[in-house]
Amino acid sequence: MRSTTRRLIRGLCALLVLGGLPPVAAAAADGPGHERPAARPATDWRIDLAAASADQHNIDHRGNGALTIGDRRARTTSAPGRAFAVYTAPARSLGRQADAFTIRPRAQVPAGTQVVTEVRGSDHPGRWTQWTTPDRTGRLRLAQAVSVVQVRLTLLGTRTAAPAVSVVSLHADLAQQAPRAPRALTTASPTYRIFATREGLAGQTTANGHVIQQRDHFVALPSRRMLASNGGHEYQVRLCYQRTGRCETAPVWEVGPWNTQDDYWNPSAQRQMWRDLPQGTPEAQAAYQSGYNGGLDEFGRRVANPAGIDVADGTFWDGLGMTDNDWVDVTFQPSGDTGGQTNVTAWMQANVRSCASTSCDVVSTVYPNQSYPANCWKTGQLVIDEGYTSDKWIELPLNAGGVGYVSGIYLKGDATGGVTRQCGT
Repeated sequence: MRSTTRRLIRGLCALLVLGGLPPVAAAAADGPGHERPAARPATDWRIDLAAASADQHNIDHRGNGALTIGDRRARTTSAPGRAFAVYTAPARSLGRQADAFTIRPRAQVPAGTQVVTEVRGSDHPGRWTQWTTPDRTGRLRLAQAVSVVQVRLTLLGTRTAAPAVSVVSLHADLAQQAPRAPRALTTASPTYRIFATREGLAGQTTANGHVIQQRDHFVALPSRRMLASNGGHEYQVRLCYQRTGRCETAPVWEVGPWNTQDDYWNPSAQRQMWRDLPQGTPEAQAAYQSGYNGGLDEFGRRVANPAGIDVADGTFWDGLGMTDNDWVDVTFQPSGDTGGQTNVTAWMQANVRSCASTSCDVVSTVYPNQSYPANCWKTGQLVIDEGYTSDKWIELPLNAGGVGYVSGIYLKGDATGGVTRQCGT
């Protein structure tokens, strides 16, 4: 009898492991109050085109559920002469990780109009991949495996015609699921010397729907891949102007100058266009300085300056102290929240060292009330200064490459200056 009972128990366990019991039976095996309905990861779904929580600008929702451009007189500085609307659907959880997707919009697209479809993903709250456009078959692959995805639709029209999107379906290709990409905590965000021009244009609308204010604080980059949401800071750059010694971290709320598919901060093999140019060289700079592409931008216009970034008035005048267009150092933070970085602010001048100890070489300096991108924190030498004691050191990327460490007692906020990620995790 006992052997029979043991065989029944072993058989029941085997069925549970192999999934041989139906969901209700498996839930009942957990006992009362622990019912767990079986859940499958989502692989196919329709994007909600009428979500109240969507980030949208100038969108008109038709009675049949389709969306189109509201006011055809509305314009954006990134698409002169074209009617404009943008709809960013709420983020959607996959239930597991994937990096390959197929997106299929169903839309009426009259001659002269266009629907730009983009997808981004996240594997951690606040950290996003760059926006990616699908190929002609609707397929795309993100730079890393993600568990949350988001879709953005940009509608471009004319005074007499506008596209209308009725359905957008998204398929997560779990068969091509990639392993979780390791986070390179020791890799600094790239910094390049870029010619900056003043944006101006107060009262006009940017590519994410933001209405430009007097002395506004944001920048424009010539690609939509790092275009943040309206009012969002998920994509930022840090600008430093050597003539004044002043720096500011600003969100990317606009597309331009000159080009709209020139993500020159990415490796050449990943660029949307101009892949024969070195990483960090804007197409406009190459066109102006050496006659690249016949001296023209992607629209065939003669490039009149080497600008690779536009800077809003507040950042230009107040943040950086600039009085004319000039070269600035731009640190790119292309992975959502700076690729796992956060910004820290120093409350006093302090040395940045090559390791987490005062015995290590000084490799840089932080200054009072200046903000700096930070990778992570680690435990190091106990430091006592100005009545404070801490053994927490924060890892900072260096413009010349590599990293340095500053004691947390010199940063505003908590013991790690607000950095939550521990180095090596």
